[in-house]
Amino acid sequence: MENIQNLPIDIQTSKLLDWLVDRRHCSLKWQSAVMAIREKINAAIQDMPENDEIKQLLSGSYIHYFHCLRIVEILKGTEASSKNIFGRYSSQRMKDWQEIVSLYEKDNVYLAELASLLSRNVSYEGPALRKQVAKVQQLQQELSRKELECQSGAADMRERYYVSCKQYGIVGENVARELQALVKDLPAVLDDTGKQAACLEQAIQLYTAFTNFVSDWSEPVLPMLSFVQREGNTTVYEWRTGSTPTVIDRPVVEEAPPDTVTEETIDWGDLSSGVGAEEVNFGTTVEDSVDWGITLESGKEEASAGGIDWGESEPGAVEIKVVDAGTDCPEGVARGEDALSVLEYPKTRSQFIDELMELELFLCQRLSEMSEEGDMVAMSQFQLAPSVIQAQTTQRVQAMLADVRRLLEGLTSLRMQHLFMIQASPRYVERVSDMLRQKLKQADILVLKRASVAEQRQEALEEQAKLEPRIDLLATRTKELQKQIEADISKRYNNRHVNLMGVIV
Repeated sequence: MENIQNLPIDIQTSKLLDWLVDRRHCSLKWQSAVMAIREKINAAIQDMPENDEIKQLLSGSYIHYFHCLRIVEILKGTEASSKNIFGRYSSQRMKDWQEIVSLYEKDNVYLAELASLLSRNVSYEGPALRKQVAKVQQLQQELSRKELECQSGAADMRERYYVSCKQYGIVGENVARELQALVKDLPAVLDDTGKQAACLEQAIQLYTAFTNFVSDWSEPVLPMLSFVQREGNTTVYEWRTGSTPTVIDRPVVEEAPPDTVTEETIDWGDLSSGVGAEEVNFGTTVEDSVDWGITLESGKEEASAGGIDWGESEPGAVEIKVVDAGTDCPEGVARGEDALSVLEYPKTRSQFIDELMELELFLCQRLSEMSEEGDMVAMSQFQLAPSVIQAQTTQRVQAMLADVRRLLEGLTSLRMQHLFMIQASPRYVERVSDMLRQKLKQADILVLKRASVAEQRQEALEEQAKLEPRIDLLATRTKELQKQIEADISKRYNNRHVNLMGVIV
């Protein structure tokens, strides 16, 4: 018997309630009894004395049997004046809580409720809180990753912005103004390119001699390239007429407007009101100083807008006379396109670049042929060639090719292409500005998104800070409940040691 008394009683927490019912410590109908007790507790807590300990017991916790015992002990002090000579209390508060304690002790209902509460804390409440903490921690990791992505994305978009600005040759503080300033320097850059073309004399002579030697070519070879090599970047008028203009009247470059009219700002008016043609204003004006080179001659008197006959008209009623460009200008005056330089005017510039590419391909092919050794057929073919062809060496042809490629790269670089497009269309400045501004806008959006993600991460951190004390409090109360249940069961088995297994919160 002594050996059995020394053996501990080990009970699995998840099976504790079944263990109590199987050993008839508790009844199977304990739940209905607990429901009646809970109703009495809810009614009793409505009338409680002012006491800090009672407030602590009643706030934020499930009131069970041991709480009720402590409340009765406290009421013995607060309700001492209602105690009669027989040791009973006339206070209704004391009577209510004493009744609750007696109902708990009947059929050991309190023990079944405590076992159920302990099992719920271990199996459900604790794991649920830990799961919430793990979820919040995972959310913090994801938000931290998104925050880094937004930060790196914003830095990448700003880097792309400055790389694009560098390609355009601008700083990026005021894109539109800086691009327009680059166009103002474009004529000087093209004049310098025209001066550099003077080094192509030997290459052009070599290509001309070679062309005349291998074929019966009668037309001029590389006419635009030869002209720029001799004269530099002169006006189109001088290229076309062969004489230097006395007056150069350059066209006025249109500045890019500050605002772009979008469809949202257009007032279409009432389309069903039947407005006459004379009342429609399309926002287009024609300057008096612009000469389109077209004259209209009509034998009839001008008709008013209301008297226009849109039916069939006799042929020849209106004669359109097209005047060639430049013929209405006085001799020696370069106006319009004629006032532009040959490298500014798109048509002549394209011809210049095409002839540069033609010369580059010839020099590449010639260099490849000269690098082949022991070709007796080629050597015999060039015995009758002009001296300018026979005197060339590989090093000289390579130097010519380097000069050609340097000029070609200077005219076909990305920066120069953009400058030519800006010069041809001032509206292009708006498109480039919008494109670059969009990069900065995306960077700003990512910065705002990063701030929002950081705020969400902070909220998740605060949520974790709220959950962790709840876990600690639940663990503390569960340990207390475990000790109370073990002590109660131990009294029923002659104070044998009782171990509730698996109590982990």
